[in-house]
Amino acid sequence: MKLDVDVLRYLSKDDFRVLTAVELGMRNHEIVPTELIDRIARLKHGCTYKVLKNLLKYKLLHHDSSKYDGFRLTYLGYDFLAIKTMVNKGVFVGVGRQIGVGKESDIFEVVREDGTVLAMKLHRLGRVSFRAVKSKRDYLRHRSSYNWLYLSRLAALKEFAFMKALETHGFPVPNAVEHNRHCVVMSLVQGYPLVQVKQLQNPETVFETIIGLVVRLAEHGLIHCDFNEFNIMIDDDEKITMIDFPQMVSVSHRNAQMYFDRDVECVFKFFMKRFNLSFQESIDDIDGSDDGRDEAGKPCFSAIERSAGFLDRELAASGFTRKDEEDIQRFIEGGAESDSNSDSEVVHIVEDLNETDMVDSDSSHLFPYFIFNKISWKRSTSCYFNDGNFNPQEESHQDAMENEAELVKSLNKQRRRAIAAARRGRETVAARNSYKDKGGRSSHNSKIQKQLSSW
Repeated sequence: MKLDVDVLRYLSKDDFRVLTAVELGMRNHEIVPTELIDRIARLKHGCTYKVLKNLLKYKLLHHDSSKYDGFRLTYLGYDFLAIKTMVNKGVFVGVGRQIGVGKESDIFEVVREDGTVLAMKLHRLGRVSFRAVKSKRDYLRHRSSYNWLYLSRLAALKEFAFMKALETHGFPVPNAVEHNRHCVVMSLVQGYPLVQVKQLQNPETVFETIIGLVVRLAEHGLIHCDFNEFNIMIDDDEKITMIDFPQMVSVSHRNAQMYFDRDVECVFKFFMKRFNLSFQESIDDIDGSDDGRDEAGKPCFSAIERSAGFLDRELAASGFTRKDEEDIQRFIEGGAESDSNSDSEVVHIVEDLNETDMVDSDSSHLFPYFIFNKISWKRSTSCYFNDGNFNPQEESHQDAMENEAELVKSLNKQRRRAIAAARRGRETVAARNSYKDKGGRSSHNSKIQKQLSSW
């Protein structure tokens, strides 16, 4: 659906009041009844129905009368609510042309009051080209029911938190300015997608920079999961900027190695086809050694040590479980109680973690870090030795044990729910046949007999 911001000029306060009422009603209704919208909006003289007709004309709402008469928000109506909130906050004053479109979002130019141009990303999950969100993303977590607007809001919230954290740790990412609902406002990257670049002055240097970002992310506990030429921006000075972060997962994820290898493989294939690079020669020329790489010159996931920080812990990235948090806490306590002869690298890791945990509670720009803390994940991993090396045998054995325990727990939970539902569905015989005294003639006679017997 095309975003036509000119319609905003013709919308009144009552229009936005009704749009907000529909949004509030969609918290527990797929189709919000018209009577409920009228009660939430509280417009005078029954103006709600007139406003609903006007919003329906601009396609900001969708009408459904299959089961009952009701309405739901469209993506265009959700866009207008987010844009109106951003304008009221003073984030920007105008919306420009569309500069990007993808399977999950649309990107527009916006301008601030001082003339600075920013980028506005509107998440639009649920398109025909990408509807397998539940199986490919972890936005739902433990929830079973959802709508696309709510998923888009979760995706925007997660991307804003990742951008803030990565920017704080010195990664080349856009500057996250503000977010609201499914909208994220960020700085505009002055460059081009790498897929549009046909020639580079120093392709070997650019290649090593990109591979270094993949490894550096893993050292901080994160994997991009969609690190390819479409999500890498490069400017005229061949400076690299990463974009698109909602799908990032932790290095503790069960498929972490597969995602890491896929990101590396995408970069290798692109530079091999587009710039005809010989990777082993370029690696030897630049680094002088190939430590931590396989025979083809690709970084090995098992050789990466998390010595730079625990960003997955701060952001509760997908795959980082409560068990992982307990392991880190025990690791910290053990490092604090160790003697002075302990490994210096462990001490540096603990110090880095303590520094990242010291967050000012009054800093409003850091609050997205702690939004994803209440999570119940299906897997926990403790497949690392004390020296930080990865043990795949222990991981596979622990996966089998945890899957069996989770299966038994799930079956017991379903059995208890079925028994409770069956008990709620039928009354006991005593309850059906119990006599209810309603003050009739028979009850009056019984009262007289009780009084006579007491005399």
